[in-house]
Amino acid sequence: MLNFNEEIEDLQRKGLLRRLRQIESPSSSRIVVEGKICLNLSSNNYLGLSTHPKVKEAASQAIQRYGIGTGASALISGHTQLHQELAEKIAQFKGTEAALIFSTGYMANVGTLSALLGEGDLVYVDRLSHASIIDGCRLSKATLRVYPHRDTQSLSRHLKRANPRTLTLIVTDGAFSMDGDLAPLPDIVELAKQHGAMVMVDDAHATGVLGPTGRGTIEHFVLEGQIPIQMGTLSKALGAFGAYVAGSKDLITYLINRARSYIYTTALPTPMVAASLAALELLQKEPQIRQQLWDNCSYYKQGIKTLGYDTLQSETPIIPLLIGESSLALKVSEQLLAHGVYAPAIRPPTVPQGMARIRTSLMSTHTREDLDYALELLHKVGKGLGIL
Repeated sequence: MLNFNEEIEDLQRKGLLRRLRQIESPSSSRIVVEGKICLNLSSNNYLGLSTHPKVKEAASQAIQRYGIGTGASALISGHTQLHQELAEKIAQFKGTEAALIFSTGYMANVGTLSALLGEGDLVYVDRLSHASIIDGCRLSKATLRVYPHRDTQSLSRHLKRANPRTLTLIVTDGAFSMDGDLAPLPDIVELAKQHGAMVMVDDAHATGVLGPTGRGTIEHFVLEGQIPIQMGTLSKALGAFGAYVAGSKDLITYLINRARSYIYTTALPTPMVAASLAALELLQKEPQIRQQLWDNCSYYKQGIKTLGYDTLQSETPIIPLLIGESSLALKVSEQLLAHGVYAPAIRPPTVPQGMARIRTSLMSTHTREDLDYALELLHKVGKGLGIL
């Protein structure tokens, strides 16, 4: 029988024990953590839209019209006019024929991958892709091949050995959630063309952030029309909750009939659908919000590099500060929190052994004073713990 106490003590010894911290405020640039006001460097709310007045008003109006919950799965009675409108707006935004709304990003990946793949099929996944991608591939029972992070030479060697008659899919994050770097999508697309493979991109952390108009990594790399399966979330830059898969009409019809995580769950609540629609409209009509985010990134990254932290190959508002050992990363996080900066330590199994870090992430609503304070404190803590 599993001894919970022993397992917990083992996690404690290894510096891997996690606990929930109570947040007592909205997810904004400053939050209240268990009674303490802190500068927030840990949110995926990159554009600050979760607290935008227009987004909140849209959600409020949807509550008045539709209530809180949808009451059933989409195929029963949960698919409202708002769901249809959001799906059409996302398809237009992503440059695809159609889109499908899922309740979470995890469910979108697990449902899509387990529907597309089966026993005897072949799927290649970047080593640092999100856990939901790995889980979806495993659930599908396809043969899973994991290639080293961003290593397209390794991927090429794998593809050359594959049976050309086997259904083959390459899946990757567009922007990686813990390293903040980008998948080499142009090379992946070219390899897929050479070997008759499909490509699926998880653009959760790129939607609303990357590309000239915020359409994600496909727009960033000018690959419109070349990647048939696009997944993304409504819960990061768009500030709401839920996810989508965008692609051809046939793909979406297929998923409606085969994606179990879509078929057998209650449809996304209408307040979140309405909030996502409002956020999507703001994203397209107010480009200055994105510009402020990138201005903040440029300023902060320059300061971090001057201090001497290793930020890996970050190209996004996700800026990891590599620490190494889990126990040391915890000390950094605790000292930051003691001085009013909330940036939790990220440890295995979320990241590889020896790669623990402080994952800082920026928002368009951070002020220059916020960033200066964070940089000053990171210098002080890094010096004090012998990291810098």
